[in-house]
Amino acid sequence: MKLNLTRPLVIFDLETTGLDIATARIIQLSYIIARPDGSEERKNIFVNPEMPIPELITSLTGITNDMVKDAKTFRELAPELAHEFEGCDFAGFNSNNYDIPLLCEEFLRAGINFDFSKAHFVDACAIFKKMERRNLAAAYKFYCGRKMEEDFQAHLADQDTEATWRVLQGQLDMYAPGRQEEEERQLENSIEALEKAGMSGRPTVDFAGRLIYDEEGNEVVNFGKYKGMKISDVFQRDPGYYGWIQQADFTLNTKQEFKRLWLKYYVKR
Repeated sequence: MKLNLTRPLVIFDLETTGLDIATARIIQLSYIIARPDGSEERKNIFVNPEMPIPELITSLTGITNDMVKDAKTFRELAPELAHEFEGCDFAGFNSNNYDIPLLCEEFLRAGINFDFSKAHFVDACAIFKKMERRNLAAAYKFYCGRKMEEDFQAHLADQDTEATWRVLQGQLDMYAPGRQEEEERQLENSIEALEKAGMSGRPTVDFAGRLIYDEEGNEVVNFGKYKGMKISDVFQRDPGYYGWIQQADFTLNTKQEFKRLWLKYYVKR
């Protein structure tokens, strides 16, 4: 089923040097830009991470240090990517938990404060887990009717991106209102509905989920000794907490959001 788009949608996947958002670096970025007029554009980019690729990552992805040594760094690619992604929504597989936060982190490391605030984030993995609770290979078999290994090589970003795009379209077909009687198993064909279907828990303030919104829309700490407290109250009770956040090993995006709230709730007073 063709997705109803009002803005361009970037379907993307990253291969990286590790799993820690604060320290990992992108080594491959693959994306499809699907536009409201039905056109699609595909790009696959190797990225020099400016650090050695761990042997485990090479064994999983097949991407070696030699393959990326002459590639551009993310800092070099960032201005063009920011321009290309401006005004787009984003989709991926497990992207809300990893790819989006890491992409944001890489932009910030490159000195670009890319504005994600108006974007919608569609996570095909979250939709799949909500509906079927399996992984990408099982999703491909379930929604596309073929084994993923018959069509793709695993752990390559361009292959996984293509499979994710087919899975997302298959999900629209599978959960179309005319095919599913139960309302909870129906998906509306819109980016906003798909984003909502992939959400679990409270909306987060930062991508790493260190801050979340409560039912009244207040920003609340989601970890440590102040978990469950409004950040406005924390700053009044313990002003040194902000300084600790800025010095500790949190992602740049998390520090950025704490700074915004510090200026909002404490400095102005």
